Amino acid sequence: MQTEPSAEGKVLAVLTGKAVAYTRPGSTSAIAKHPVKSAVHCGPLGFEGDEQADRRVHGGIVKAVHLYSFDHYPWWREQLGPIEKLSSFGAFGENLSVSGQTEHSVCQGDQYQVGEAILEVSQGRQPCWKLSNHLGVPDMVKRVQQTRRAGWYCRVLKPGQIQAGDSLSLIARPFPNWTLDRLLRVIFDPKTPVDEVRECLEIPLPDSWRKILQSRAAKSAGRG
Repeated sequence: MQTEPSAEGKVLAVLTGKAVAYTRPGSTSAIAKHPVKSAVHCGPLGFEGDEQADRRVHGGIVKAVHLYSFDHYPWWREQLGPIEKLSSFGAFGENLSVSGQTEHSVCQGDQYQVGEAILEVSQGRQPCWKLSNHLGVPDMVKRVQQTRRAGWYCRVLKPGQIQAGDSLSLIARPFPNWTLDRLLRVIFDPKTPVDEVRECLEIPLPDSWRKILQSRAAKSAGRG
């Protein structure tokens, strides 16, 4: 199923970062990302010059590009107070800081033309402890899960150059009933009704999320 573009966002910044020693002994992270001034090539594994420290949970083909809505930043500043990293792009370790799109307007499986590239939404983000340490907010992971202001990952269907100022133009929406906000609510809330869990299992999901939901559905069937 395809739709006419119903919403258009904009790339405010393209950001990349290198993996460096992090806050826990023996750990590394590339969550500190910085804006790139010129166009950057985006390939199947993400942007040239960008790194991920732990490829088991970050990066790869499914999580090639991380997007976060800069529209959330004012709300976070109100909630968290004066945190310097929230004054500019990259506070959430994103590769693309965007406006005009949030988890309420983006759906699982959406395809967007972004500069020369085509990106497909593969999943919402499940942050780890590194985000909490990056922002200095111990319960940041919990806050992100509760509010579902999580950001999202994309795979790269067509490589190409992307730069600040490019539009995010919707070109396909196969699952219009599954906004990322709804999907994340199902994933994060173990009390989601089993009928909705089963409905969610009918759409493409990352393997880890599918296993979680299959387990919930099986437990419900066992109780029934």
